Amino acid sequence: MRRSRSRSPAAPMPWLAERMTSQPLKIALTADPELPVPPLLYGGIERIIDLLARQLVARGHEVTLFAHPESQSAGKLVAWPGASSLCKADTLRNALTLAAHVGRNRFDVVHSFSRIAYLTAILPRNLPKVMTYQRAISPRTVSMGHHLSRGSLEFTAISDWMMQDVRRIGRWTMVPNAVSMKTYTFQPKVVEGAPLVFLGRLEETKGPHLAIAMARATGRRLIIAGNIPEEKRGWVEAHVLPHVDGEQVRYIGPVDDAQKDVLLGEAAAFLMPILWDEPFGIVMAEALACGTPVLGLNRGAVPEVVIDGQTGFVRDTLDDLIACVARIPELSRAACRADAEARYGQDGLAEGYLAVYRAAIARRSASAQANT
Repeated sequence: MRRSRSRSPAAPMPWLAERMTSQPLKIALTADPELPVPPLLYGGIERIIDLLARQLVARGHEVTLFAHPESQSAGKLVAWPGASSLCKADTLRNALTLAAHVGRNRFDVVHSFSRIAYLTAILPRNLPKVMTYQRAISPRTVSMGHHLSRGSLEFTAISDWMMQDVRRIGRWTMVPNAVSMKTYTFQPKVVEGAPLVFLGRLEETKGPHLAIAMARATGRRLIIAGNIPEEKRGWVEAHVLPHVDGEQVRYIGPVDDAQKDVLLGEAAAFLMPILWDEPFGIVMAEALACGTPVLGLNRGAVPEVVIDGQTGFVRDTLDDLIACVARIPELSRAACRADAEARYGQDGLAEGYLAVYRAAIARRSASAQANT
């Protein structure tokens, strides 16, 4: 875009107008401090941040990542000084660290995947800021961020379901999560009697006990993978581990990306019998990328990710979901992979957020010009 000759040279932030084209951007990404980017084992959000950072750098953009000090992602790393999102002192230290770097660098956009509290010191600045929600959204904090930023903070969510109670507050865009199609190998067929798989944190809301019930009711083998949070160990020892016999039901513990690729690829289906409103469920997209259909309960974003009757089955009750196990052969593994590539590929993640960045930059530039 050409600069207007009539514009005053003192106009605030005139450089923003130049960023509405395909020029490289200077982007600050923030992650929560608890896990490195990418994570070694569990950590869905951190995987998304890593994938986005690598895609942005590959496209020629300059990325500064504020994250755990052991992070090994693309771009320049700024290590958070505070290690806990739940500690007020750590939150203050991290917010001041971000503000200091924003003050010294001319970022085109600040994109937060961390707590909105980290943005507190920079909210009033006339700088494009994007807050991505991958957890439950509080209308109160969204409203606070919108008003303190005077509209310069934009919001994204990873499913339409997440936005239903906050669409009226500020500007929202849905950008779904993604998986690397290079990381997950398409398996066009599996052996006869291939197992069902459950993969995720072992706790009641994730439904590992319901996955066991599905296996028992259908006579199918089940492999359970995932970490056991210490605070949930008592429940797991009472409701999951007693049913692990090493034959029909196996528990193999946490898995890394390579192990996950093999586990999901060799499965007849991935089970998602959740008892909470899942915001997205990246493991479903990972399963689809392997060609593995998903059987899930109708909670949260599950019906957005799984196309019922095409890439899996979505049902309201466990009994109805159990009945669908016999129908797994009706589903096309090729269709699962094709849908994952079309809707959840890494290119879509980068392009989706770049569109949000450029629109936010354009609006800030227009606002700056209007105030001259």
